Amino acid sequence: MTGKLVLVRHGETEGNVAKILDTKLPGLPLTERGAAQAKAFGANLLTPPRALFHSRALRARQTASYIEAATGIAALERDGIHEVQLGELDGQSSQEAHDRFQAVYRLWHEGQLTGRTPGGESGQDVLDRFLPEVARLRAEYLEDGGTGNVLLVTHGAAMRLVGKTLTRVAPPFTTNNHLDNTETIELAPLPGGGWECVRWGRFTPPFGDKAESGADDPMG
Repeated sequence: MTGKLVLVRHGETEGNVAKILDTKLPGLPLTERGAAQAKAFGANLLTPPRALFHSRALRARQTASYIEAATGIAALERDGIHEVQLGELDGQSSQEAHDRFQAVYRLWHEGQLTGRTPGGESGQDVLDRFLPEVARLRAEYLEDGGTGNVLLVTHGAAMRLVGKTLTRVAPPFTTNNHLDNTETIELAPLPGGGWECVRWGRFTPPFGDKAESGADDPMG
């Protein structure tokens, strides 16, 4: 197995700038800066991906379209890989709303997956829709002897939970280290099943327990 599954956070959106908890589909579009980030990501790839997918969110589709333009690889929509749905907190930008979500989100990373915000998804709900897509992509593209990475343009909170669940990377690293726009979590498939995380944003193994929190923009 020579290819990796690369989870890519979309480019900057209007919601990111305004600190809005933007989860409902299709969601807000990229900013000019977000479009530039997506173009740069595609241009900086050393080799084209084997396959390129994106969630149903507008921001993910737009990001993938710029990667497609740079690489010539068609961007295809994939179900199940959209952002955590926050129910009544969706569209809010207050510190209280962010704190309420963060409290639930940290519990998910500690293994308490049943919690949810009012009207929103539980951590288990997110994994139940996202992980089968990961398994299908692995079977389709990473276990047939072919080469090249599979790129999945997705969302910050969902991809961090998935990265934590599939690998040995654990909190507080996974909760302290949010992903900037167009940063990646890169997963290498292991023989016989399982995954190894070889990149988490700007970090590579070993992933320490005392990483510093960055500017907190967990969503999108």
